[in-house]
Amino acid sequence: MLEITFAKPALPEKGALALLVGEGEALAGLGAAADQATAGALGRALAAASFKGKKNETVTILAPGAGLSRVVVVGLGKREEAAGRATEEAAGTAAAALAAEPEAVLDAGPVAPVQAAEAALGASLRAWRFDRYRTREKAEDRPKLARLALAHADAAKARAAWAPLKAVAEGVFLARELVTEPPNVLTPAEMAERCRGLAKLGLEVEVLGPKEMRKLGFGALLGVAQGSANEPRLVVMQWHGAGPAAKGRKGAKAARPLAFIGKGVTFDTGGISLKPAQGMEEMKTDMAGAATVIGLMAALAGRKAKVDAVGLVGLVENMPSGTAQRPGDVVKTYSGQTVEVLNTDAEGRLVLADVLWYCQERFDPAFMVDLATLTGAIVVSLGHENAGLFANDDALAQTLIAAGQATGEQVWRMPLGEAYDKLLKSDIADMKNIGGRPAGAITAAQFLQRFVNGKPWAHLDIAGTAWSSKDKPCVPKGATAFGVRLLDRLVADHHETR
Repeated sequence: MLEITFAKPALPEKGALALLVGEGEALAGLGAAADQATAGALGRALAAASFKGKKNETVTILAPGAGLSRVVVVGLGKREEAAGRATEEAAGTAAAALAAEPEAVLDAGPVAPVQAAEAALGASLRAWRFDRYRTREKAEDRPKLARLALAHADAAKARAAWAPLKAVAEGVFLARELVTEPPNVLTPAEMAERCRGLAKLGLEVEVLGPKEMRKLGFGALLGVAQGSANEPRLVVMQWHGAGPAAKGRKGAKAARPLAFIGKGVTFDTGGISLKPAQGMEEMKTDMAGAATVIGLMAALAGRKAKVDAVGLVGLVENMPSGTAQRPGDVVKTYSGQTVEVLNTDAEGRLVLADVLWYCQERFDPAFMVDLATLTGAIVVSLGHENAGLFANDDALAQTLIAAGQATGEQVWRMPLGEAYDKLLKSDIADMKNIGGRPAGAITAAQFLQRFVNGKPWAHLDIAGTAWSSKDKPCVPKGATAFGVRLLDRLVADHHETR
């Protein structure tokens, strides 16, 4: 993780400097000091580049003088609109431009301490890199940025504002790491063991194996797993942060935890309904929903969130073999409902069916939010810019939409309805696991809703947002950890005790 410090504004005697400048603004603060120290080199360079300060507009000035190796100037856009995401994105853009420098100073300008902390968050998120399996990379090809000092007049307050954001960033990095790991390393058992390691943050972690799940009657989840030599796991993570005051409030609802459920298919071949070979390597990311829940629980514990929350992840591998589930099989779910499995590649909903019912039966949560790379149909519908949101509760849906807009992890609400639900009618069982090609993301959500039993619930189909094929201001190419910041903001804004 990028080392972040906070200090009073002072022009560095050597190294790199990054400046965040609002649209139409002249250089000020450290920018003005650097321009004076370099005999106007910065101003001349910005004029030559026609720099206006538009959002994420970037100019890099090499060796301008005064001992500076590089000055990066990034536009914030209009200053009055530059809070939150704009500051994060500008700092992330700056971090990418500073990759060749071992250390740098970043001046976000005349902003509140919390905005300086948000700049630190943006830079940290962009600078993340997964290097575990790189053994022959040349030193000159490796990013060098290791330390970033945020300049702010009230460094102490900025540092305090950074502490909870740092915990969120670490949750994001954990989720990204899990999604990026190769599937021969990150089996269901290994993923469960990494969850156990979160006990050091104060989480209660419980792992159920196939024997326990068989005894409970997890017929749907175990059916998906039966073709693989890697046995499944169910991980339950609990965070008790609300404190005794919350538990003493009138009404049982106050003591109910918030529940987050993730699909964790550590590799998905499609099973007997085998996927095409081209692109199958991408199916290591089919556990991104579970990774998000794990990262979220780590973030809540890391920042000591004043809330009670539970995270459950169903971890399986979907493989073709002589023991694999067949198209046409009927399985009995933990709820007692039966499912005719017409397509073994519609497996994530089977995993979630058992976990959703188990969650509400055991914990009686205030609400449930599940996340899953569930359907290719949602990518056709929404591309890679929004996750699909399905919900049976308007208030929950609206808070998720607002949290998505605040963090940049945007969701778009999709419909549910009886006409779609009828497409799941089976001739021999309570339901079938697919509803045909039309409205594929919707019928998948309708299937999940049959295992909700009236509890406030939302489903996020993150198939299009869990992985980025290109660099973005705060997200390097690869795993995005979509949903960690979204759900952390949902908790922080609406559900923590004060």
